[in-house]
Amino acid sequence: LGHPQGSELGNWALGHWTEEGFDLFENFPDLASALWAAEERRLVPHQFPNHHIPIPEHYLAEDAAVAVETRAVMAWMDKNPFVLGANLQGGEKLVSFPFDTARPSPPTPAARPPDYEDEHPEVQESPDHAVFRWLAISYASAHLTMTETFRGGCHRQDVTDAMGIVQGAKWHPRAGSKSRTSGVGGPTRGMGARSWVGTCLAGMNDFSYLHTNCLELSLYLGCDKFPHESELQQEWENNKESLLTFMEQVHRGIKGVVTDQQGEPIANATIVVGGINHNVRTASGGDYWRILNPGEYRVSARAEGYNPGVKTCHVLYDIGATQCNFVLSRSNWKRIREIMAMNGNRPIRRVVPGRPMTPRERLRLRMRL
Repeated sequence: LGHPQGSELGNWALGHWTEEGFDLFENFPDLASALWAAEERRLVPHQFPNHHIPIPEHYLAEDAAVAVETRAVMAWMDKNPFVLGANLQGGEKLVSFPFDTARPSPPTPAARPPDYEDEHPEVQESPDHAVFRWLAISYASAHLTMTETFRGGCHRQDVTDAMGIVQGAKWHPRAGSKSRTSGVGGPTRGMGARSWVGTCLAGMNDFSYLHTNCLELSLYLGCDKFPHESELQQEWENNKESLLTFMEQVHRGIKGVVTDQQGEPIANATIVVGGINHNVRTASGGDYWRILNPGEYRVSARAEGYNPGVKTCHVLYDIGATQCNFVLSRSNWKRIREIMAMNGNRPIRRVVPGRPMTPRERLRLRMRL
């Protein structure tokens, strides 16, 4: 994400900013607020998805205030089915994980003015909160000094409860946008309900989680954003084992391939894990990966035009993802929808054996055949 001149011309406070004035880390669309607004209206997941939330059309406009680097990163994310990611930062020594956006408290009294801003927004845990904590701890616990919080934080008291990890919204909450579904505003691409996501932007970690299959965290490697050359070797030693341990976690959970009965891969099938309200999709080859903590899970695979498949998958403590493949059979719903459309989407009258058909029923039957 670094702009070519970012580190050379920047300082401790300006590390994220480009020459054009964009904060790259917080230049992504706010999808969390759109999801929460849809949840309040009970649109999730039937009319509004809980995963792969589309990017608002106004954000993709040519005149939108979006950095070239941000557009490139989003295109890169859409092209590659990433599973686990991290962005490396400095100025603090901890691991931060989603949600970074703070959920606004529900509106209460009518006495509040229309421009009221909540000073104490709610910290909303993500559906994969336990998985994110596991990933964060895997890095912090292997770091040589990250959990030595008895010295306090880099610039203030310890905010990690002596663990070296913190949810972003508890530490540096992003305000989020005041989203609304239905009513005025432009439509969001690929959604059944019309919606509008405000112009407020959000961080890359939340965007990655809600728009792709990737679980992304922020790794703050040390208090000094610009360590001296003589300190680089020690910084490498501090973080080397942590980086390796973190990367190993991509092999924890379940993985597999979703195919039809002829063995052909099914792309964009939805993988649903019971008890976790956040799904993932299969890649172009029908393959998927889903990071999960150890335990027993009821997993289903669903795809348009196919009957769903369900399995119980066990995730062990040892590194190595459990193989959970699915073979889906074709459903008759496509043909049923075609017949319903021919009938004007009206209920089709059941033909009772032994009862003579009316002339109108004979005509309708002939038209269907």
